[in-house]
Amino acid sequence: MKTGLILEGGGMRGMFSCGVLDVMMERGLRFDGAAGISAGAVFGCNLKSRQPGRALRYNLKYIRDPRYLSLRSLVRTGDLFGADFCYRELPRDLDPFDTETFRRDPMAFYVGATDLSAGKIVYHLCRDGGDEDMLWLRASASLPFVSRPVEIGGRLYLDGGIAEAVPCSVMEKEGYDRRVLVLTRPKGYRKRKGRPLPRFLPLLQRWPALADALDRRAEMYDRQMDAIDRAEAEGRILVIRPPRPLDIRRIERRPAELEKAYRIGRETMEERFADVRAFLDRA
Repeated sequence: MKTGLILEGGGMRGMFSCGVLDVMMERGLRFDGAAGISAGAVFGCNLKSRQPGRALRYNLKYIRDPRYLSLRSLVRTGDLFGADFCYRELPRDLDPFDTETFRRDPMAFYVGATDLSAGKIVYHLCRDGGDEDMLWLRASASLPFVSRPVEIGGRLYLDGGIAEAVPCSVMEKEGYDRRVLVLTRPKGYRKRKGRPLPRFLPLLQRWPALADALDRRAEMYDRQMDAIDRAEAEGRILVIRPPRPLDIRRIERRPAELEKAYRIGRETMEERFADVRAFLDRA
C-alpha cells in the first residue's frame, strides 16, 4: 500500500492547505508521495523540505511587497507575482528553502503544469529543490494572462489548474492507493460556466489548445468534484476541506485574511487528525 497526499490549488485559498500541512508536520504524519498544482505545489513543497510555518511566514511578511505581487511587477516583467523575487531571491536568501532536506526526504513530490501546445497536464517529479524544480513550481502557479509562459525543455507551460483542478491522475497512475485530498472549497461547491473567452487575445490565438482547455475548465472542475464525492462516499479516499467558504480572494493582500484561512486549516486538521490516521493505518 502506498499513501498519497493530493493538494488542490486556488491561489491564496492555499493558506487553508498550509494550516493543514503544518499540523501534519508537527504531529509526524508522513506520506509516501504527494502531488500539488498551483498554490498546492508552491506551498506544498514545504512538506518535503519539512518546514512548518514557512509558507505562512513569508506570505505575511511579503504579501504587500511590490516585488512579490503588484501591478508594477506585471507591467515591468509580465508577471503579477514577481518571478525573480518569488523563485530566486525569496527561497535562496530571504526565507531559505531547505533544499538539502528536500533532496534527502524520501517522499516523492509531483508538480503539475499545463502544456500550452497540447492543453494537457504534465507532471514533473521534483528531485532536489534546485533550479529545474523551481521552474516547474513557477510554471504550475503561473496564472494565464497575468504571467509569462514558462519554458522548460523547449516547451511552454502555465498554471496546472487549467487542465486538471486537483492532481488526482498522477497519484492514480503511480499506484498511490490510499489517498488523502486537501481541497480549498467547501463540499458541494461547483463552478458556474462562463462565456467562451475571446479568441482574438494573442495568447489564445497562438495556443488554441490552451483556449479550449480554459473554456472547458468549469466542466472539468465539476466532473472532478463529482468523482471525488463518489470516491469519498465509497470510502476509497479521505477529503479534508474547509467547513465553510473562506473569506479570502484568490489574489489576496490582506494579511489578516491570510492568517484567518491558515487558522481554519489548522483547526480543521486538528479535528480530522484521528480520521486521517485511522484511514492511513487501515488494513
